[in-house]
Amino acid sequence: MRVGVFYFPTDYGIDISELARAAEERGFDSLLLPEHTHIPTSRRTPFPGGGDLPKAYSHTHDPFVALSFAAAATKKILLGTGICLIPQRDPIVTAKCVASLDQLSNGRFLFGIGGGWNVDEMENHGARYETRFKLMRERILAMKALWTEEEASFHGEMVNFDPVWSYPKPKQRPHPPILLGGSSDHTVKRVVEFCDGWIPIGRAGFNAKEAVERLRKAAAAAGRDFSTLSITVFGAPPEDAVLAEYGECGIHGAVLGIPDVSRDEILGVLDKYARLAATAAHAS
Repeated sequence: MRVGVFYFPTDYGIDISELARAAEERGFDSLLLPEHTHIPTSRRTPFPGGGDLPKAYSHTHDPFVALSFAAAATKKILLGTGICLIPQRDPIVTAKCVASLDQLSNGRFLFGIGGGWNVDEMENHGARYETRFKLMRERILAMKALWTEEEASFHGEMVNFDPVWSYPKPKQRPHPPILLGGSSDHTVKRVVEFCDGWIPIGRAGFNAKEAVERLRKAAAAAGRDFSTLSITVFGAPPEDAVLAEYGECGIHGAVLGIPDVSRDEILGVLDKYARLAATAAHAS
């Protein structure tokens, strides 16, 4: 089983180039970076994790800029968004960011996506909480057209443009893997419809065997080949027994969270995680 890490790339945290090199040197499969363009001071939307919103959420670098530095500092590790907030991003600009980063990293980009939870944040981008998933779907379908068609066009209810030329095309064909976050039955259906993988959060109560069966059944109902889909648990518990269980149940990968601590502490955490990753890889 593949084991990667994710980190909120803050303006006060470890240098992202150093972190990427350290993760690659320790043999991690991937490095994912979350996204928040800003945090409204109103704080109308409660933090899903409960309590106060962690400082890192309002101090994150743009993920595509940060991943570009990570790509320049590494050669093999996969680099991705975990997750990119699609309702808050123009699809034509984002398609260009994805294709450019995939080309410049020699095909190492993973496109983790989601609808988002912060209502006031997305409203500042002109998106509405009630229709965010419909908007996300159309924007992803439009991006697929931009990546795969010489003269791409898209005509939907929320995204609409006539034929355009959009280059570069991604290095990976037809495009980088699209991995959708979330846990609902609707999420699983969206994964099967227009994504390549599912990245559920490994919070308390997550059942690996049940997750695999949910995706398998959804794929069968839609007539999609289950073997073309992947499951990677985001924020998985850093425990040998849990990772072993994931592998036994057919989970393809796990991403471990790097805490918002000092540089030296982060490197120590990576050393600990690397031992877990080696055990998980050996078991698979």
